[in-house]
Amino acid sequence: MFDKLDAEERRYDELTRLLSTAEVQADPNEMRKHSKALSELEPLVEKYREYKSVASELAQAEEMLAGTDVDMRELAKEELKSLTPRRDSILAELKVLLIPKDPNDQKNVVLEIRAGTGGDEAALFAGELFRMYSKYAERQGWKIDVMSSSDTGVGGLKEVIATIEGRFNHLRVFDIDA
Repeated sequence: MFDKLDAEERRYDELTRLLSTAEVQADPNEMRKHSKALSELEPLVEKYREYKSVASELAQAEEMLAGTDVDMRELAKEELKSLTPRRDSILAELKVLLIPKDPNDQKNVVLEIRAGTGGDEAALFAGELFRMYSKYAERQGWKIDVMSSSDTGVGGLKEVIATIEGRFNHLRVFDIDA
């Protein structure tokens, strides 16, 4: 795992170097390609660098614990109590960040909600469901664009079709029959 993280960190540094060259800055397509790759790597590399920092602090605390000074040993014990869970937490986050990305994460979503059988109640539920998805998309910073909708007279929706654009992270699409 750490070999992979080291390789990704080297790749991140290389992309950073490439983005500062005049050749890449002169070519918009190359600039966009490298910038996108850099932004995808950034969370992983930042978390790995945080892990290395905490691991270094842990090593220093263990070294102080092996010393003869009683006060320093007590201080080291306290540091170990806080640093060990932090290291484990960062390690768990790194494992999640190393999971291969879903190719559909970069694609936009088409949301389609239709009221099923049930008359006005089904249409009201479909309307509430669409409002819920709209609010969620708004909170995530995604853009929602209604392509078509059919309202009922009582404030519900017979049908709504919308596109959602944004940066998705393992978003799952559900087929819900209202």
